[in-house]
Amino acid sequence: MSGLSLNNIVVNVKNLERILDNLKDGIIAHDFQRRIFYFNSEAERITGYSRENVIGKDCHEALGGPFCGGRCSFCGDSVNLGETTSYRTNIVTRQGETRTVEMTVSMMRDDEDQPFGVLAIFRDMTDLIELRRRAGEEVSFSNIIGRDVKMLDVFQQVRDVADYDFPVHVFGETGTGKELVAAAIHNESQRGGGPFVPINCGALPENLIESELFGHVKGSFSGAVRDKKGRFELAEGGTVFLDEVAELSLEMQVKLLRFLQEGTFEKVGGEKTLTANVRVISATNKDLKKEVKGGRFREDLYYRLNVIPINLPPLRDRKNDIPLLVDHFLDKCSMRHGRKSPDFSKEAMSRMVAYTWPGNVREVENAVQFSIVRCKGKHILPSDLPMELGVVREESVKRGPTRKLDENSVRESLVKTGGNKAKAARILGVGRATLYRFLDDHPALAEE
Repeated sequence: MSGLSLNNIVVNVKNLERILDNLKDGIIAHDFQRRIFYFNSEAERITGYSRENVIGKDCHEALGGPFCGGRCSFCGDSVNLGETTSYRTNIVTRQGETRTVEMTVSMMRDDEDQPFGVLAIFRDMTDLIELRRRAGEEVSFSNIIGRDVKMLDVFQQVRDVADYDFPVHVFGETGTGKELVAAAIHNESQRGGGPFVPINCGALPENLIESELFGHVKGSFSGAVRDKKGRFELAEGGTVFLDEVAELSLEMQVKLLRFLQEGTFEKVGGEKTLTANVRVISATNKDLKKEVKGGRFREDLYYRLNVIPINLPPLRDRKNDIPLLVDHFLDKCSMRHGRKSPDFSKEAMSRMVAYTWPGNVREVENAVQFSIVRCKGKHILPSDLPMELGVVREESVKRGPTRKLDENSVRESLVKTGGNKAKAARILGVGRATLYRFLDDHPALAEE
C-alpha cells in the first residue's frame, strides 16, 4: 500500500492541531450552514467559549450572535464573501467584555476547487491599543487625527458608547469632525460593516425632508413617479447620522420623536406602518438647551437624542494637534496627486499653530491646500499661507500675554521658583519678556 497509513494520517492531523493550538491567533472554521467544525485554543482564550460548547453548532447561536457583527457575510439569504477580506472589529466575549480584534476571513476550497466553508483568523489587539494610547503613541483613531488629551478622551468615549445602541448626540463647532465621530461610533460597534447613512437636515428642502427620511409611495405628490425608500429604511441594520438636527421643523421633530420612541414610521402617502432596525446619532453646532428654551426644539426630543452626549473640542483648545493635522493633509495631497508635497517651514508652522481656526479642522485642510498651490519651492513659507493667518498672527502676538497667562498660574510658578522670574517663565512656557509685561499689568501680583 503506497502513501501514508491511516495511523500516520491520524498522527499528522493531531500534530497539526497541536501546532494550531499554539498559535497566537484565534482560528474558527465553519461550513456554509455556519456549523463550526474547528475552534483552536487561542479562540477559546479570546472569546471565553470552550470548543466543546461550540463545535457542530451554528456560530451565531454558539457565540451569542454574529461573531463579525455587521460585517458577517452569512446573515442574509446568500453568502456574500470574497476570497479573502481583512478588517478590525469588536467582538463580545462570553463574559460580556468587548475586545478589539484584527480579523482575516478567507474562503476554503476542496481538492476540486469548490468552496465549502470559511476560515476566520483573528488576533486580540485590545491591550496593545490601550498601551499605545497610554504611551501617547496613538495619533489617530478611526480616521480622526488627534493626540491631545481632550481628543484621547473623545476616542475613549467613542469606544465606550460603541457597545450600546443608545442614541448619541455630538456637539461641536463647524468643522470639528462631527460626522467622523459618528462614523467612528458606527465602525467600532457591532453594526460596523452595515450601512452608515448621513443626513444633513439643514441642506434638505422643507417640502422634501419627510420623503428623504421616511420615503414615499408612487403618486403621493407631484413628481413621485415610483415608490422610494427613505434614509431610515436604507440604513436597516446600520446607523443613521442626523447632522444639523436643530434645523428640523417642529412638525418633523414630532415624526422623528415617534420613530425614536416606537421604531415605526409611514412613508409619505403610505398607509402601511414600517419598522427599521437602526441606531440614531445626531449632531449640531447649536446649543440644543437654548433651542429648547427658545421654543425651537422639542424638549422631549432633546432628551431622546441626548442620551449620551459627546462634546468635540474646538481646534484652538487642542493646538498640539495642528502639526499632526498639517502632516496628515500634506500626505493626503501627496497620495491624491502622485507627487510629494512641500514641507512647512518652522515660521509657517508657527503661524498655523498661533491661528485660532474658527473653521477648525476643515479650515486647516483648506489652508494646507491653498499653501501647496502657492508654494514654488520645497518649503511652504509664511508668504504662502492664506492672508488671514498673517493678520491674526500679529494680533495674537499683541494679545498673547493676557490670553496665555493668568494670575493663579503665575503666582504658583513664582512660589515654586522662589521669585525667580526666569525660571517661572520656563515653567509657564513663555519668554521672560512676556512674563515681565504680564507682571507690569498686574503690579499687585509682582509685589506679593
